[in-house]
Amino acid sequence: MSFTQFFRILWAWRAIILISTFSCLVAGFLIGKTMPPRYEAKSRLLLDILRPDPVTGQSISSIATRPYVQTQTELIRDYRVAGKVVDAFGWTSSPILAAQYAARRADDKRDFRRWLAQRIIDNTQAKLVSASNILEITFTSTSPDTARKAVDAVRQAYVEQTLAFKRETAAKNSAWFRNQAAKIRVDLAAAEKRKADFEAANGIILQSDNRDTESAKLEAMAATTLAPQTTITAATAAATSPASAQLAQMDAQIAAAEQSLGPNHPDLINMRRQRDAVAASAAQQQAASVRAAQAGAGGPTGPSMASLISAQTQKVLAQRGKVVEAQRIASEVSVLRAQFDKTVSKVADYDQEAQTTEAGVTMLGNAVAPEDPVAPNIPLIVMGSFAFGLVFGILTALIVELINRRVRSVEDLAVAGVPVIGIMTRPIDTTGVKGIWHWLGLPRSFLKRKPI
Repeated sequence: MSFTQFFRILWAWRAIILISTFSCLVAGFLIGKTMPPRYEAKSRLLLDILRPDPVTGQSISSIATRPYVQTQTELIRDYRVAGKVVDAFGWTSSPILAAQYAARRADDKRDFRRWLAQRIIDNTQAKLVSASNILEITFTSTSPDTARKAVDAVRQAYVEQTLAFKRETAAKNSAWFRNQAAKIRVDLAAAEKRKADFEAANGIILQSDNRDTESAKLEAMAATTLAPQTTITAATAAATSPASAQLAQMDAQIAAAEQSLGPNHPDLINMRRQRDAVAASAAQQQAASVRAAQAGAGGPTGPSMASLISAQTQKVLAQRGKVVEAQRIASEVSVLRAQFDKTVSKVADYDQEAQTTEAGVTMLGNAVAPEDPVAPNIPLIVMGSFAFGLVFGILTALIVELINRRVRSVEDLAVAGVPVIGIMTRPIDTTGVKGIWHWLGLPRSFLKRKPI
C-alpha cells in the first residue's frame, strides 16, 4: 500500500477521524475542568553526611552515601513517620474520616490509623537535590494550606523518628556492652585472684612490666660492675642497692597512679603490695650492709660484686619456672584488663549517644503555601486528548476499511500485465448541505429521498 492509497483511505473515513478527535478533545477539556486542583508544597533538609558524629566520631563513607540517602527517602514514606503526622493532625478523632473509613472496600483489612497514614504516604515524595546533600520533601493536597502544614509535619516527624532510631540503637548497644563488661569483670577478678595467690604461695612479686624483683636485682647488680671499684662499702651498698633504687621507682609510679586512679583501684592496690615487699627487701639489704661495715672497719668493706651477682643468678635460675607461670597469669590479667577498659569506654560512649539531641539532619526553613496548582494541567490534558483522539480515529478508520474494502483509485486495481482501459466517475454536487455531507465523507444514501 502506497502513501497515496493510505491517505485516500483516511480521507474517505475522515468523518470518523474528525468525530473521534473532537470527542476526545471535548472529553479531555471537561475532565480537566472538573478535576479538583492539586497543590504541591516543598520542604528541605540538609543531610549531615560528611560531618562526623559528635559522640562516636564516625562518618558515612562515600560508598555508603547512596544507600544511606535511599534509606532516608524510604523512611520519610514509612508508616512510623506517617503515623506521627496523623496523630499531629488529630485525624483519628474526625467523624468525616471515620465515615469514609467505614465505607471502604470490604477486602481492606487495615486499621483506622494505618488507613489514614496511607493517605500521607501516597501524597508524599522525597528526593535528593542534584549535586547536593539537600533532601527535598514534597506533599500534594487539594488545599494549599493543608499541603504546607502536611509537608512541615512530615519533615518534623521524620527528624523525630530519626533521632528515636539513633537513641534506641545506642541504648541497645550500651546494654550489650554493659553485659559484656560485667562478664569480663568477673573473669578479671578471678584472674587477679589467681595471680595474687600464686605470688603469695611462691614468694614471687612481679613489677608493672611483668618482671620479677629478683631479676630486677640481678640487672641492677650487673649494671654496677661498670663502675671502677670491685668491692662495695656498707654505705654505698645501702645507697646503691637494687632494692633501694627499685623502691624509689615504685614510689614514683604509685604517686603518678594516685592522680588518675581511685584509692581502691585493683592496679593501685597491687602496686602498693609490691612496694611493701620491695621495701622489706631494701631494709634487709641495708641492715646487712650496716652490719658488714661495723664488723670490718678499715678492712675490706663487704663481699665482692662478683660473688653477689653469682648468688643472685643462682636464685633467679632456681625460680625461673615459677616466674614464667606468674608472667603467664599476669598476661591474662593484662588482656582482661584491656578488654574491660575498652568495653567500659564503649558503654560510656553509647550511653552518651543514647541521650543525644543530634539527629544528623538540619531543617532548612519552613514550607510556603503554593499559589498555583500543579494539577490538573489543562493544556497538557487537551493536547493529550487531541493526540489520543486522532490516533484512535485513524486506527478505527483502518479497521473499518479492512472490514469493508473498496476500490478508491486506479492503484487499487493495478495488476501486472493488465492495462487500465478507462475510469468512470460520478458527478458530485459540492454546494449546500450535499457538499458538506460529501466533504465529511458520509454515505450518500442518507441524502436520498425515499418514496412515500
